[in-house]
Amino acid sequence: MRSARNNTIGIWYLFGAVLALVLPADLLAQSTVKPVLHGRHWVAITGKPLGATAGAATFQRGGNAVDAAAAMLAATATMYDVLSWGGETQALIYNPNTGKVIGINALGAAPTGATPEFFRERGMAYPPAYGPLAAVTPGTAGGLLVMLAEYGTLSLEEVLEPAMQMAEGYPIEAQTADAIERNKQRIKEWRYSREVFLPHLGEEREAPYPGEIFRQPDLLATLGKLVEAEQDALAGGKSRKEAIYAAYDRFYRGDIAEEFVRGSQEQGGLHTMADLANWQVYTEEPAMTTYKGIEVYKLTSWVQGPVLLQALNMLENADLKSMGYNSTKYIHVLYQVMNHAFADRDFYYGDPYVLPEEPIQGLLSKEYARQRFEQINWEQNDPDVRPGDPYPFEGKRNPYLHLLESWNTVTTASPEGEGQSHDDDVSFEEGFFAGTTSIQASDEEGWVVSITPSGGWIPATLAGRTGIGMSQRMQSFVLDGSQNPFNVVEPGKRPRATLTPSIALKDGKPFLSFAVQGGDSQDQNLLQFFLNVVEFGMNVQQAAEAPNVTSYQIRSSFGAHESEPGRLTLNESVPPWVRNELRDMGYRLDFRRLTSGPINAIFFDWEHGTMWGGSSNYGEDYGIAW
Repeated sequence: MRSARNNTIGIWYLFGAVLALVLPADLLAQSTVKPVLHGRHWVAITGKPLGATAGAATFQRGGNAVDAAAAMLAATATMYDVLSWGGETQALIYNPNTGKVIGINALGAAPTGATPEFFRERGMAYPPAYGPLAAVTPGTAGGLLVMLAEYGTLSLEEVLEPAMQMAEGYPIEAQTADAIERNKQRIKEWRYSREVFLPHLGEEREAPYPGEIFRQPDLLATLGKLVEAEQDALAGGKSRKEAIYAAYDRFYRGDIAEEFVRGSQEQGGLHTMADLANWQVYTEEPAMTTYKGIEVYKLTSWVQGPVLLQALNMLENADLKSMGYNSTKYIHVLYQVMNHAFADRDFYYGDPYVLPEEPIQGLLSKEYARQRFEQINWEQNDPDVRPGDPYPFEGKRNPYLHLLESWNTVTTASPEGEGQSHDDDVSFEEGFFAGTTSIQASDEEGWVVSITPSGGWIPATLAGRTGIGMSQRMQSFVLDGSQNPFNVVEPGKRPRATLTPSIALKDGKPFLSFAVQGGDSQDQNLLQFFLNVVEFGMNVQQAAEAPNVTSYQIRSSFGAHESEPGRLTLNESVPPWVRNELRDMGYRLDFRRLTSGPINAIFFDWEHGTMWGGSSNYGEDYGIAW
């Protein structure tokens, strides 16, 4: 058996080497739909053209990368189809003054009364995907204000100016307008949402028309209150930082919080004033691993970010270049490695500020990665990849071995991959790729910011007269500890989210800043983007557009938390012989024209002292550089 296995591996290596010679990665990715962005002074990229314009305008008025990132966050949170002010914000910031990467944890927490029993009594297997009961406490406002106060240079009034102009009225883009129209029946369930999102109520099309001026007077008033709090504090002799924190207090402890809580409770939500007042933004040390000498930073176990680090640790044991870009073996090893890393995510990741303590040291151990890599079946897809046992690699005994024995790949969706709805009519496909946006900013002083904010997307429940769309992140919790003992819903606890910005350093200096939207596909896409640059020599735009593969064998973080073992999405460009070999290995294939995910990224060219921006050709992502 070992001889046959070695022969198979040898044939694959030979075939991969030939394929790499015939179709080298740089040739495959020479032409791109979008050009590379070149900047000497700054780069601003996000998921919406108007958002990128807000970042550019902030740079032009003298702000640094943190100011610009905050302005882009405020602008995109005002556009609703990707996130809102009641969503959550996750960020990594490189501080050139210290040479350190900082993590910003602005993920909301479960409110008072959000217990497994509460949801089970209402016949739910998981917290719902929509409505007030889907909402954690708002985090985006707090994350923006803390980042700006601690690391920015401009006033809150200056940074919010583009978003306030948009709230006053902006020509709505087709993507958002059509998303409102598609979701209008659900939007009609909520009084305050209906009044804002459906200006043509009773007509055939009730949503705004593309290009129509979309007005949000309640949100404009809320943002005005934040600026007013800042100005009052400055007039009272407070410093810039203290004035921004005065705005923070008004949002979480003042009249904005009061109206948010009133609006939530009126519509059946659980939020209390104490929930908002006790919540806080954490500035924390991110998780990190090295890949061939490159330091790669991700947020820790409260998001899925460490799966990319685990995957890189495993892939250090493979000769990826010799396999050939997107060859059969390369695709197989990616799929298997991702499944092993995500199985660990699905069982061990959760809020590190609430017990039990996640075994993150063991999960990121190089020795543990070698053990996991050796478990890969090189002949066939393994449809039953389970979590490993990282505890011995941090000198401990695993207290959950009894749960691992009965752990399985969970309920599968429909074989055709068309999705299986649950109580909230969220299909497997819709939940798996649930969209958000990403923000990338850098400047000539050396500040680098990578953000993946989310939550409060259409159809959002607006919280009273605040104009703030409430989060839908509660659905990422589980109710049953046998599925994940670290991620059981509990008041004051953060759900394990999918959101996952990235920064990489090489020789102690910024090398890459990269992020992507797309639910459970995010770190799958980011892993392949990183390898495209490091292993296959692509530039940042080529790597952002290059075809990726997607595994659905992992448990979805949304809806009914389903999985589809063996299902593999390939790009339409994958040749027939690779398709046939993968089918023979037990994969069930489907194909898409675009498979990279909307990746946005910045590459730092230290040889020439410039920055290269890559902005995805996947959707409406847009970048501006100078």
